[in-house]
Amino acid sequence: MSIWKREMPLHIMLIPAVLLVFLFHYIPMLGNVIAFQNFVPVKGFFGSKWVGFDNFRYLILLPDTMQVLFNTLYIALMKIVAGLIVPIVIALLLNEVRMEFVKRGIQTLIYLPHFLSWIILGGILIDMLSPSTGIANLFLQWLGFKPIFFLGDNSWFPITLVISNEWKEFGFSTIVYLAALSGINPLLYEAAIVDGAGRWKQTLHITVPSILPIIVLMGTLSMGQILNAGFEQVFNLYSPQVYQSGDILDTFVYRLGVVDAQYSVATAVGLFKSLVSFLFVSLSYFLAYRFAGYRIF
Repeated sequence: MSIWKREMPLHIMLIPAVLLVFLFHYIPMLGNVIAFQNFVPVKGFFGSKWVGFDNFRYLILLPDTMQVLFNTLYIALMKIVAGLIVPIVIALLLNEVRMEFVKRGIQTLIYLPHFLSWIILGGILIDMLSPSTGIANLFLQWLGFKPIFFLGDNSWFPITLVISNEWKEFGFSTIVYLAALSGINPLLYEAAIVDGAGRWKQTLHITVPSILPIIVLMGTLSMGQILNAGFEQVFNLYSPQVYQSGDILDTFVYRLGVVDAQYSVATAVGLFKSLVSFLFVSLSYFLAYRFAGYRIF
């Protein structure tokens, strides 16, 4: 049987997925043309007036644009840093647990939030962080501190976003590092024990260096998410009171496009974000290949 006949069923099975990607990912790209038009829905693409880069110039001159860009980068960078440190620490600690049922129980508990949507978690967090009846503030008052308006204070809102995002995702990210830890040759630890190394020195000189390539890989790939600060999370938790510190590019596009009906300007923001993200994704793949030997093809 030729290779073509043997692989024909696989190619046929691939057709629906390719069609779906083409229909819902490539054809909608044609809509980016309205970023260069004064788009009026009743006139459509062909009847609306072309304005060149006027929407981009208008966007740059908006007083909120630079603040929104800063918020996006600031929140995304904090999420990336926390998303690297917390899972590594938890994976190293779990790796030291010798009772398998305790280890699996902890893993299951920390994975659970990943499977909940931000709609559900948003409601839970709003109740937990309420300045009057939230369990977090009741605990702070019990310790003698003043209540904190976590979701209504501009200084606390970005920190709350990062911590709540990490609470949701660190369990799932830990899987990657636990998988890397399971691949370390146990003979290295036995040799270290013979040389008199304790658990701390084994961690420093064997465990961490062994998983360093996967740490570098995850760090460089996360650069592609530099402008993705998390629309669903911010949209479900923020309010006009914290626009100054919590409004990001995605929510800015939503308010311009859906709330204010400025379709062309909103598309210009989205196109700008896509171009910058493309550059960061390309750079991250280059760095991942350069320092960790990672490549798709």
